[in-house]
Amino acid sequence: MASLLTDPLYETSGVGPSPNKNFYYFAVRKSDVIWRWWKISPRTVDRYSKPGSEVSLTRTSWMTHGEVRMVFGQKIWQYAKALCQGHYDYLERLSDSLLLQIINYLELEDVGQLGRTSRRFRQLCGSEGFWETAVRQRCNTVSAEVSSLALEVGWRHIFFTNKLQLQKQINRWKLKKKEQMKDQASLMLEQGSQTQFSSGVTHCPI
Repeated sequence: MASLLTDPLYETSGVGPSPNKNFYYFAVRKSDVIWRWWKISPRTVDRYSKPGSEVSLTRTSWMTHGEVRMVFGQKIWQYAKALCQGHYDYLERLSDSLLLQIINYLELEDVGQLGRTSRRFRQLCGSEGFWETAVRQRCNTVSAEVSSLALEVGWRHIFFTNKLQLQKQINRWKLKKKEQMKDQASLMLEQGSQTQFSSGVTHCPI
């Protein structure tokens, strides 16, 4: 699991709270914590002042550094503190493809609960990749018509549609495609006729 721990473990940046306009960077690394800031001011008197600074802090001493909490808030401060104490969020560090494989072993009710835990899991649990796998796992076969329909309505819609309704939608989709093909064929014939007519016109010399 240690191989999942990238360096830095966490980093964020942003502008300080009003009226402060300085820009800040905060990173938790495996060996230390980095606090960096850049002075941003439109005032002429600040033109020749020191543009910024970088400080390397130990994984315990930074907690007394009040600016981190002031700039980035209590939640980020607590999260960084947990990292420095060895409480790593291994699950969040897994790749999307691996997480999707794990999620597909869960019951549907559990997937809904997982999707409420973070923005990333909400995106994964609602992704087309998840719902496509869910459909293929619960169906013996998935026809080409169903796959094509899913491109238009989404795999989640396919999952929650019963077989009878799904067949009706496939029939409507086929009819729609046939009409589109007829329209395209008619348009091509019309364009071809116009081209032949234009090439056959003889212009009178002046």
